[in-house]
Amino acid sequence: MFKGIVIEKDEAGYRAAVNDIDAAQLPEGDVTVAVDYSTLNYKDGLAITGKGPVVRKFPMVPGIDLVGTVEASDSAEWKVGDKVILNGWGVGETHWGGLAQKARLKGEWLVPLPAALSPRQAMAIGTAGYTAMLCVMALERHGVTPAKGEVVVTGAAGGVGSVAVALLAKLGYTVVAVSGRPEEAEYLKGLGAAEVMERAAFAAPGKPLARERWAGGVDVVGSHVLANLCASMKYGGVVAACGLAGGMDLPATVAPFILRGVTLAGIDSVMAPREVRIEAWRRLATDLDLSRLAVMTKEVGLAEAIPLAAQLLEGKVRGRLVVDVNV
Repeated sequence: MFKGIVIEKDEAGYRAAVNDIDAAQLPEGDVTVAVDYSTLNYKDGLAITGKGPVVRKFPMVPGIDLVGTVEASDSAEWKVGDKVILNGWGVGETHWGGLAQKARLKGEWLVPLPAALSPRQAMAIGTAGYTAMLCVMALERHGVTPAKGEVVVTGAAGGVGSVAVALLAKLGYTVVAVSGRPEEAEYLKGLGAAEVMERAAFAAPGKPLARERWAGGVDVVGSHVLANLCASMKYGGVVAACGLAGGMDLPATVAPFILRGVTLAGIDSVMAPREVRIEAWRRLATDLDLSRLAVMTKEVGLAEAIPLAAQLLEGKVRGRLVVDVNV
């Protein structure tokens, strides 16, 4: 038996609780992992609260990422004792995820824990930080360099945004952080932001084209915020879009794309190819100032993760929530 958060939906309603789970209930997979840490992300918040149609099967163990040690393997690639990370692949949605003390998974979903990272550091980064790294890699791939000008990060006080600010600052970019929480300005400057702006300046309907300012952008909000970012990009600018905290709509025009050559780069962390994942984690181990993780991370136990899910959706959580599943 082991402990985990279990989400159930039946005639009694939708609920999440910490339960004892029989190992015989674990889903199919060729690798069993003893989980050290998981995290609480926006998607996990939707799953635990039921405020979004994230969970496709019941009962479900949520948790879209994990780090742990292989304790049994029928995969030629992994042996007992290997330290591994998992992000995405539908875990916590269609396949039991990381918010439990054990997980059974497909070996092809796993990547090795970089030697430079401890398990706790890996989850302090987590899916949010891995997604932020994919955004940075997209900006680089499209030619955005520090010399090109300012880079803007929206939702900057959240998980993806916090790591994006820290990464970009470490790489030499001038970072402008946008947040709906002005009280987090000092926190964001501590991560490396040169300036902090309030989200209200971006959240209302804007013009098809605005004054050119940004060489690049990382957006986790969507809707009017993303539309306004696109409208205010410099010629040839690039926005990496990875979230929808403000809505799935995009009330924009084609003007920035056909008159300024702006690129909107979509970032998918869930089904990204394995070689891209390995490169992203390699980069995180070298390009992120790991000393900044402490200020952006709070560690909680399994039971604490359930009430925190609602706070996360309400934008009341700063940075990253690491879940010690063995507490």
